[in-house]
Amino acid sequence: MVPIMALWLPILLSAVIVFVISSIIHMVLSYHRSDFAKVPREDDVMEALRPFEIPPGEYVIPCAGSSKEMSSPEYLDKTKKGPVAFMTVLPPGPPAMGASLVQWFLYSLIVGIFAGYITGRAFGPGTDYLTIFRFSGTTAFACYAVALWQNSIWYKRKWSTTFKSTFDSLLYALGTGGAFGWLWPS
Repeated sequence: MVPIMALWLPILLSAVIVFVISSIIHMVLSYHRSDFAKVPREDDVMEALRPFEIPPGEYVIPCAGSSKEMSSPEYLDKTKKGPVAFMTVLPPGPPAMGASLVQWFLYSLIVGIFAGYITGRAFGPGTDYLTIFRFSGTTAFACYAVALWQNSIWYKRKWSTTFKSTFDSLLYALGTGGAFGWLWPS
């Protein structure tokens, strides 16, 4: 068993590696550019929504207040007429990338802590590189990828987007596993 405090360096390094990989994926490579499509007549849609001053948050249209309401003729008629949408509304203005990047790095640290904790409970000092790589990498993959799948199941996110993000998660897991395998206490 290895205490979590003894793993601060691989935890930190894995978060840095994931941050760099993610930056390359999103700033250099182009395969995520098709994740979101432009709505038809975007300017008209934005102008139509603007007067409602919808606060930032997550919404569903139409929204049933209860499971009983979901079976009502009025609700069913709304769903048949459409549009049916899941919608995330952000505050107006340019995206605040700084805050999101800090949160992403903190998230990566937390994934590293989980990978370190679980691997540290399973193996002691001196465990070989490949064993630590596989165990911590698999834990990191589960953290980064598996929770994304439910967005395609329940919220109808394109499976192609989820598969691309799952591939990204594999790269993050390889980086995490590599950091832990390399810096595992002897």
